[in-house]
Amino acid sequence: MDMRRQTDSKSRFLDATIKLVRTKGYTATRVEDICAEAGLTKGSFFHHFRSKEDLALAAVAHWDARAAAMFADAPFRAKGDPLDRLLAYVDFRKASLVGDFPDFTCFAGTVVQEAYRTHPEISAACAGSIDSGLRSLEADIRAAMEKYGVPGDWTPESLALHMEAVVQGGFILAKAKGGAAAAAESLDHLRRYLKLLFSGGLGTRKD
Repeated sequence: MDMRRQTDSKSRFLDATIKLVRTKGYTATRVEDICAEAGLTKGSFFHHFRSKEDLALAAVAHWDARAAAMFADAPFRAKGDPLDRLLAYVDFRKASLVGDFPDFTCFAGTVVQEAYRTHPEISAACAGSIDSGLRSLEADIRAAMEKYGVPGDWTPESLALHMEAVVQGGFILAKAKGGAAAAAESLDHLRRYLKLLFSGGLGTRKD
């Protein structure tokens, strides 16, 4: 097997894992299911991965790279004002709520709900994936606080965590309600909250 074919087959396993775990959860996803989805053999699986846990760690890294690339090129990045970026970020997350649950839910968030006690190494990897997204939010929040002179007994880190809690909680609500509407409404409330939070320096701004 040449290097390009090895890389292709490994990526197929990783993509299949992300799809299946977002569909049925980590525990219910078997190695056999992943092989079938990828169209590859168990022999090929064990050529790349020692175990399902080893695959899960690689899949988190694969997911993290995909998410980083997606957010790096997202439209909200082009906004010059930090508050505009935050509001456009919320709009971007809302616009992403299309298709079935495996199309828009968070792989890392799905895995950590099951693995937080039973698989600490996987849980830590998922936490790292989520934290990488928070750091960008924290920078924009800090810049918005400075620009609009917003004081408070809260920190950019705490608001970024709240924003992520709304996003991840929205995914859970979408599953519970059988559709993305509840998640979209939660994001609408988050947008209103951000505008109110920074309203002290926004005057009569209407957007």
